Amino acid sequence: MTIDATVVLDIGKTNAKLTLLDAAGAILAEQRCPNNIIQTGLYPHHDTERLWHWLQTTLAAFSRLARISAIVPVTHGATAALVDDTGLVLPILDYESTLPQALAAEYAALRPAFGDGLSPQLPCGLNLGLQLYWLAKTYPQEFARARHILTYPQYWAWRLCGVAASEVTSLGCHTDLWQPQLGTFSSLVHRMEWTQLFPPRQAAWTALGPVRANPALPDCQVLCGIHDSNASLLRYLETEANDQPRTILSTGTWAIAAAFGARLDRLDETADMLANVNALGQPVACMRFMGGREFSVLAGGSPQVCDVADIERLVRQGSLALPCFAESGGPFVGQAGRIVGPAPQTAQEYYALATLYCALMSDYCLDALGAGGPVMVEGSFTDNPHFASVLAALRPGQDVAVSQDTSGTTCGGWMLHRWGEVPALESTVMAALALDGLTAYREQWRALATEPALKIRA
Repeated sequence: MTIDATVVLDIGKTNAKLTLLDAAGAILAEQRCPNNIIQTGLYPHHDTERLWHWLQTTLAAFSRLARISAIVPVTHGATAALVDDTGLVLPILDYESTLPQALAAEYAALRPAFGDGLSPQLPCGLNLGLQLYWLAKTYPQEFARARHILTYPQYWAWRLCGVAASEVTSLGCHTDLWQPQLGTFSSLVHRMEWTQLFPPRQAAWTALGPVRANPALPDCQVLCGIHDSNASLLRYLETEANDQPRTILSTGTWAIAAAFGARLDRLDETADMLANVNALGQPVACMRFMGGREFSVLAGGSPQVCDVADIERLVRQGSLALPCFAESGGPFVGQAGRIVGPAPQTAQEYYALATLYCALMSDYCLDALGAGGPVMVEGSFTDNPHFASVLAALRPGQDVAVSQDTSGTTCGGWMLHRWGEVPALESTVMAALALDGLTAYREQWRALATEPALKIRA
């Protein structure tokens, strides 16, 4: 087998994807699998056994196509595994689980101040520290058996090669476990005496060891892995080092705006603003909302791509979708989403309304961050033919471009195996969609959306 290939295991909140890429980063094969949550048992948890079986079956198929020299785990954040020497001591908790309010109040007194962790207090289990605290309090015997706390990419790396590691992008993803500006564990970790449960930190691109007990993958190394949003940022790290402001809008289940060069002192913990930590250990100002989830709710179960005329009609008649349409995350979490003005009449109009809503939310987040420089849209919203053009119309002072790489996470995973290589990025700067009345539409949307919430600070 002469083709040297990399496999990227990309586990998103909704779907998992396995991609086989050659030495130039071209995709040779790709398979997807739903990322199911098991609702029975102790609590809602990830179906890791189903994913493991799918992973093994797909790796076997990929090994017949190329010589796989590395596997790179890339996963969503706010998720960790408690393991002993043989496997999980407890199922991996779903971060969308509702945890007891009394315990959350107790935890709030223990968590670091926002200025230390730059991690906002979030609903459900989106703060990983709260998940661990709840598990420790509720299942003390099982928790005491744990030898390691493994953030999610590193759990899959450990399962593949048996080497336990920690990695900073997952530790620093609104966990309450990390102090981004100091590059060390938070007061919570020390107070709970968890420090020794976290294995040694490794760079995301570190090869931890060979795949265990798989003759189909000889000499295949398992890399430490990375948080998915930070995988999308890898190709831009040099731009940040050159101090050139640039904003990346990574879209999927979550829409996450990462503003290189933005001030950390603008972050507002009440608005789901935070500092993520990039692969080099540097804090990056971010803001997010559940864009993909909310788009799906608004567009319906069988979305039909709209025409520009559908968007124009909704703007003209003042049809507004007001936040929010997801129970987790975003600057307006807790508000009930609603439609004001004339309701859409067709599937195309609902698609148009979802597009306008996500563009307005993205615009709001970019203003709140003080995001400067060009905006690059990556991920699932690149398939929307109008999203970036509407966003460009809302932000006439910035170029808005669409990446031709539809999966920045996959590319980032490949880059970890080819560390130091930055593939050329093909992108298209989008012309602003000419929409009469858009400025007034935007002002009305903001006035209604922010009535119960804090206004954006100047």
